[in-house]
Amino acid sequence: MTLFDPYEPSPDVDHDPELTQVRQFWLKVDPEGERFGRVLRDTIDQLLDGEHTGRFDWNELHKTEKTHAGTLVEINLLREFGLKSGADMDYLIEGIEVDCKFSQALYGWMIPPEALDEICLVVWADDWKKKWSAGLLRANRARLTTSGTVTKKGNRDGKFQLTKKDRGLVHWLWHEKPLDENLLLHLDKDTQAAILAAGSGSKRSPGQAKVNELFRRVQKRRIGRTVVRTLAQQKDYMKRIRGDGGARDKLRDEGILICGDYPNHKKVAAALGLPLPLEGESVSVRVVKAKSHHEGRPRVLLDGDHWVEAMPEDGPERAPLLPRTGKAADSQD
Repeated sequence: MTLFDPYEPSPDVDHDPELTQVRQFWLKVDPEGERFGRVLRDTIDQLLDGEHTGRFDWNELHKTEKTHAGTLVEINLLREFGLKSGADMDYLIEGIEVDCKFSQALYGWMIPPEALDEICLVVWADDWKKKWSAGLLRANRARLTTSGTVTKKGNRDGKFQLTKKDRGLVHWLWHEKPLDENLLLHLDKDTQAAILAAGSGSKRSPGQAKVNELFRRVQKRRIGRTVVRTLAQQKDYMKRIRGDGGARDKLRDEGILICGDYPNHKKVAAALGLPLPLEGESVSVRVVKAKSHHEGRPRVLLDGDHWVEAMPEDGPERAPLLPRTGKAADSQD
């Protein structure tokens, strides 16, 4: 089946004025789906609850938690976009009742009898595939069926779903968009295992050891708050990065700089050719003082010397202090 361009309605959208109206609403409030995708990322992280559980894999969720995902997606979208609740369906959009259905299996949405012939906002996200989609579906009573049968009676709890031949009923708003990466989930197994094992034999600050190992092994990549929260498993998890006893301090003897999202840290990252940390993110890199064999490499002036990203053959040198951020909470900015 050829999917239509999400910015060009499929042929039968024009025959459904309500669906067209709802479609236009979504593409107006979120043309590229950036806000929608962020809600899905945040909802998955909310379910994983890494700060309290240490989990980062959807497969570790209990069945009841996975079932609850649809409710959380519905609620979080309502809040993000300021939607009104419908009288019978989840939302009232442009005066039109719309039901919200989420599934981690693409096309796996279960439609209840009360939503038949109504418009459904169908949503899919897969943390392993790093993709998400959202579209609109008129729950056609005559074409929906029970999985594995050719009847129209619905399954035991009265719900219906699409067959393969009727997947064209979905009019995509955004299809297979990138889902913000769950970093811990997608690290190679050796790196992941080393990070999780760090500090396992110590009763004192095992979370700090894991955060240190994260920034030691995962360099030149943006690392967000969620990863740190999952490894630190404490309320003030960002303390595990900061200079006052955090990773920025602990890794300094190894020559590792950890740039945060502060403007003057971003300048350092830019000078060294690193990815620029976004809000709540940090990027680490091992540095050494610039020498003749570093000619032409990006460099930054810190503590009166020029520093470059270390090459594999460069031995460790104590890293310089980063520029102060003005944040009293971070004594070694």
